[in-house]
Amino acid sequence: MQVVIRADASVQIGSGHVMRCLTLADELRRRGADLTFVCREHPGNLIGAIAGKGYGVVILRQEAKTYSVRSGDVVHAAWLGVPWEQDARETLDSLGEAIPDWLIIDHYGIDRRWEETLRPHVGRIMVIDDLADRPHDCELLLDQNLYKGMETRYDKLVPLGCKKLLGPQYALLRPEFAIARKNLRQRDGQIRRVLVFFGGVDPTNETAKSVRALAGIMDHRLEVDVVVGNGNIHKQGIQEQCTEKDGFYYHCQVNNMAELMAAADLSIGAGGSATWERCSVGLPSITISIARNQVETTEVVADRGAAWYLGESANVHIEHIQDALLCALKHPDQLREMGTRAVRLMATGGDEAAHPLLQAILEVGNAQT
Repeated sequence: MQVVIRADASVQIGSGHVMRCLTLADELRRRGADLTFVCREHPGNLIGAIAGKGYGVVILRQEAKTYSVRSGDVVHAAWLGVPWEQDARETLDSLGEAIPDWLIIDHYGIDRRWEETLRPHVGRIMVIDDLADRPHDCELLLDQNLYKGMETRYDKLVPLGCKKLLGPQYALLRPEFAIARKNLRQRDGQIRRVLVFFGGVDPTNETAKSVRALAGIMDHRLEVDVVVGNGNIHKQGIQEQCTEKDGFYYHCQVNNMAELMAAADLSIGAGGSATWERCSVGLPSITISIARNQVETTEVVADRGAAWYLGESANVHIEHIQDALLCALKHPDQLREMGTRAVRLMATGGDEAAHPLLQAILEVGNAQT
């Protein structure tokens, strides 16, 4: 099976789209698929990380000028860096004479017009989305998030025959999380170890804010793991913060996130894909959204009792984080319940070794062969 994945990472976009596509790619490769990524060379890209895992990468050149959004463009059109017509043409050129069995798209800047351009040159199209703010032409759509009314939010945005996989039970998590989930320890609600992680980029530097908040209550003798990505432009300053303080441990671009989450008693972090990683291992969390598209899902998760949500980053200050930490330290019973509810959100009702998304890809492919 030949699969092409169109996804980008950048300082603006973050790393989450590419990282979840890498998780899917690893699972498909294990089942014999041949995969190629198509990525634009934005500042903060993860092209090296993709190639380092042995995948072919077609690099689309970054334009010298910043793209000016036009009337009729989708909300996140600027994330492509070029007009959608140019991006579609360059992606099509990258295919050459090959007709991949699947084209997988994870990009807020791409909509049905782009997909229709590629349609005659690919077998089937899968879209990974979170926003439900633009139409798509696809056989398979994945939205791994939790929303109010999520069952109907794509009804007018995809073809009638499109198979929709909606909800965190379809979250793209690396195999290490399934292993950690099967070996979960029983948390007692007492906080001894805290994990701080705000994604691979953390543009507003919530990491440093959280480290300062924790440093102010270290009379509670906590141990703190602070994780950043290579794309974090603040990482040197964060490392210096951790070095200066007892009990703080700095980690950069880790490959053992499930282990760190399983070892923690509480997390401070962003919304987005990491939400489902935390939930999968029952990790209670204090959450701050660092992008508008994280707000709704984070609010719903908090409403379900699976996290404490402090709000959007611009409105959250050090004292707010400290207040939440002190509250968590005083209420171990609430933390225990939060962890239980978090795990419940991720219930799949089946064998976690066989991801339902992989089954859907095979089913849709076989049905249309």
